[in-house]
Amino acid sequence: MEQNFKEVKQQLAIILSLLLGQKKALNLEQTATYTGFSKSHLYKLTSTGGIPCYKPQGKHIYFDKEELDNWLLQNRKATTEELNGQAEDYLIQNRA
Repeated sequence: MEQNFKEVKQQLAIILSLLLGQKKALNLEQTATYTGFSKSHLYKLTSTGGIPCYKPQGKHIYFDKEELDNWLLQNRKATTEELNGQAEDYLIQNRA
């Protein structure tokens, strides 16, 4: 019974994330679900200017989903293959 409950809960989380993917503006709770961050961590990020957000009436916080996606995908880490290619290119170009 417990296992079935966990499976249903996981499936509902997947459905919720798919529904959130269709929205453009997300509130704080939806953003927490979408990003996997806790609400308290999101509050901290908004107060320090660490994440783009909107406060149209100064109270409720909203997030643009496209801006969230861009923010989440910043600071990409190169793969080992990419780094090796860059090193080879550097060595070829700087042979003395």
